[in-house]
Amino acid sequence: MGFLEFFIFVLTLLRGCKSIDDSLELNDDVFGLIAFKSDIIDSSSHLSSWNQDDNSPCAWKFITCNPATGRVTELSLAGLSLSGKIGRGLEKLQNLQALSLAHNNLTGNLNPQLSLLTNLERLNLSGNTLSSGIPPSLINSGRIKFLDLSENSLSGPVPEEFFLSCSSLRLLSLSRNNLQGPIPSSLSQCTILNHLNLSHNRFSGNPGFATSLWLLPRIRTLDLSHNVLSGQIPNGALGLPYLKELFLQGNHFSGALPSDIGLCSHLKKLDLSNNLFTEELPVSFQGLSSLTYLNLANNILTGEFPLWIGKLNGLEYLDISGNGLTGILPTSIGGLGSLTYVSLSGNSLSGSIPTSLIYSSNLSVVRLRGSSRLFETIQSMDLSANRLTGDIPAEMGLFSKLRYLNLSWNNFETRMPLQLGYFQNLTMLDLRNGAFHGSIPGDICNSGSLEIMQLDGNSLTGSIPDDIGNCSSLYLLSMSHNDLRGPIPRSMSLLKKLKILKLDSNQLSGEIPQELGELENLLAVNISYNRLQGRLPAGGIFPSLQQSSLEGNLGICSPFLKGPCKMNVPKPLVLDPYAYGNQMGNHQGGGAESSKDSKHHRFLSISAIIAILASVLISIGVLVISLLNISARRRLKFVNTAIESCSSSSRSGRSLSMGKLVWFDSKIAPDWVVNPESLLNKAAEIGGGVFGTVYKASLGEDGRDLAIKNLVVSNMVQYPQDFDREVRVLGKARHPNLVSVKGYYWTPQLQLLVTDYAPNGSLQAKLHERSPSTRPLSWPKRFKILLGTAKGLAHLHHSFRPPIVHYNIKPSNILLDDDLNPKISDFGLTRLVAKLDKQAVGNRFQSALGYVAPELACQSLRVNEKCDIYGFGVLILELLTGRRPIEYGDDNVVILNEQVKIMLEEGNVLECVDQSMGEYPEDEVLPVLKLALVCTSQIPSSRPSMAEVIQILHVIKTPIPHRMEAY
Repeated sequence: MGFLEFFIFVLTLLRGCKSIDDSLELNDDVFGLIAFKSDIIDSSSHLSSWNQDDNSPCAWKFITCNPATGRVTELSLAGLSLSGKIGRGLEKLQNLQALSLAHNNLTGNLNPQLSLLTNLERLNLSGNTLSSGIPPSLINSGRIKFLDLSENSLSGPVPEEFFLSCSSLRLLSLSRNNLQGPIPSSLSQCTILNHLNLSHNRFSGNPGFATSLWLLPRIRTLDLSHNVLSGQIPNGALGLPYLKELFLQGNHFSGALPSDIGLCSHLKKLDLSNNLFTEELPVSFQGLSSLTYLNLANNILTGEFPLWIGKLNGLEYLDISGNGLTGILPTSIGGLGSLTYVSLSGNSLSGSIPTSLIYSSNLSVVRLRGSSRLFETIQSMDLSANRLTGDIPAEMGLFSKLRYLNLSWNNFETRMPLQLGYFQNLTMLDLRNGAFHGSIPGDICNSGSLEIMQLDGNSLTGSIPDDIGNCSSLYLLSMSHNDLRGPIPRSMSLLKKLKILKLDSNQLSGEIPQELGELENLLAVNISYNRLQGRLPAGGIFPSLQQSSLEGNLGICSPFLKGPCKMNVPKPLVLDPYAYGNQMGNHQGGGAESSKDSKHHRFLSISAIIAILASVLISIGVLVISLLNISARRRLKFVNTAIESCSSSSRSGRSLSMGKLVWFDSKIAPDWVVNPESLLNKAAEIGGGVFGTVYKASLGEDGRDLAIKNLVVSNMVQYPQDFDREVRVLGKARHPNLVSVKGYYWTPQLQLLVTDYAPNGSLQAKLHERSPSTRPLSWPKRFKILLGTAKGLAHLHHSFRPPIVHYNIKPSNILLDDDLNPKISDFGLTRLVAKLDKQAVGNRFQSALGYVAPELACQSLRVNEKCDIYGFGVLILELLTGRRPIEYGDDNVVILNEQVKIMLEEGNVLECVDQSMGEYPEDEVLPVLKLALVCTSQIPSSRPSMAEVIQILHVIKTPIPHRMEAY
């Protein structure tokens, strides 16, 4: 009897109520998963919900079952820091279709038992430390479509038998292992393979005999980069009709480039760099009309620079540096309107730079070292990451149209260029780590157009010039890791567009100007490791700055810092105007009498202070008593006219206890409430959720519409003072992207929360309940909703201590006003939940599967800001795809973020974008999709903060293409 059979036998005896056969039939999935878990080290207790006494594993975390059969169809344990080995047990999950153990710390060999999973279609074991060889029978089932074994320590050759049953395989990645030897010829059996990645291994041999590579009729992405493949690629090998991306860089390929590459009419990316290719560029390359990326750098190519280069109209990236090309640059190169990067250095080109190239509107990087002359019309210059030394030529000041200047990561060892003030159109200046010294030029902001200034990592001295206030367009200012001294200038408060400010690791001193708190757009500040002290600005982001942004100063006053709080200018409370007036006289020899008089005045001052404090305390006491009396009189007045019956209690004939009515908005008169039951009867029900039913009511003579949430009383705190305290916190959370809480009504039997009414309904209705006559949301409107929602969440997370966590971010809780501005509703209602009933509310949230962060999906309710980040990531995906986070098919379950992740890995993620929103900019939608996947990371610490999310969204929406480099 093997271990697994013995394990099953023991569990069956413990249950003692079913036969062995019945138990095996009903509990194969349970037994298999428990056996698998026995070989896993789960230091963070992620698998604590896996209980061997359960009849079914379908309620366990990280498990997906088929609702019809109750059998496990998906097991996803990616990124949980699990260790141990993949032992036995998984073979019992005979209905398993998807298995992901990616990005853990699993060791040992690949278990051959995985081949017994006859229904398995997706297997992802990437990002572990699995070793030894690949079992020949791993994909014997013939149903595997997706196989990712990348980023492990697998070694040895790939068995020839490995591909004999790969007729269903569409994606295979073995990259970043230690595999070696030839590429098996049986690879040609994978006739529907779309994506193959064998990069970063030690595969060797001449590709001429590896004909299997060139017999994959449906291959779209082929990555053989960074191996030791050698020899010449034979002509006729690359006539692949569907090939879109070919990466062969970092090998030992030699000889002429195959001329039939030009037949790959769908090719978009081609990287043949860092090989030993020789001879001229084939003329057939001009047939690559879809090409956007071409890298031929660091080969031994010869001949004249091709005149046909201008025919590649879609080219965005061109690098032919480090070859032996001659001739002049054709004027047609300036016709490449999409070109953003061009590097031709390290050749033997002659002549001048074509004017048409200089005027290329999208060009962000130009590397043309060795060209004979530059034009005054140049708009972009990138000389970064070289070994440049010496002074900056004064002639650079002639480049009056320069918009982008990057001199970072060099060794100039000179002062900052004095001619910076001449660049009237400069928007991006990057001098990071350029070995610059001396002071910052006062006229650096003369142009007024500078938007990004990065001076970090130099040896700059002196003070920050007051003229910094002239940089009115700046949204990123970074001067960290220098030797700047003196105060932070008050003129910095004029930078109304500033979003990011980094002044850390300098010698700045004094107090931080209070005026900086008026910078409403400021999202991130770091002033750590200076000599600053005193109070922080009262407004803006400053009160919520964390320790990491403030530490290492003399004595900044912040609740997040330990240590002294030193005020820069002491202001003692002194009533006697002469208490310190004779100090100068004492210093000049005022004698004993003056000393005695000084002591007398100091004594009087202390006495006065004590008297003042006593009178203040007495005044406060009188004020408190007065307020209590006023409150009591108001309460008695209200009780006399209070509600006598309402809701379910009136229907049952029981008298309702007297209630408490509180308003946070004085513009709303309280007289509208006479009987809450009659009010709710007249109001229109417009929705409901975990916390109760929502009604729309018109209040007062002006007919103002408000929303009234009738809270589920059984879940709410039962003491009015606790309820009042928590709701008042929510009432203070005022923000343009939050539903405003106007007031509440409380009795033990009825609790109403009054908020703003959103006339355009919820985002849920706009996305999934739209009538055919209603136009779908366009991309600008969707981005507006995303950014507004992010700002509202950031206010909850960063403006309150402790932060207000929403806990249930989803489209039905995003309401829209007349202008489609998003307003987050139901925020902070978990603060009202009774502690003893949190488990019940947690179970309610499980009905919203797909939105809830994985760490909250079972019994552990660890509420923190990262839970909202996860929900926001799912919201992004839902907005961009128009699909729900979980969709149930006839025999499978589709999880949206997992599917988007897979499509991103396959290179076709834009295919999942909602086509109903019409045209959209790919350079905005693609990074937003990537941001969503970062936000939905399985590991909470890997998710960004909401402030960082806003920063990223702003950068994505910024039109200048260079700006992404700044981050």
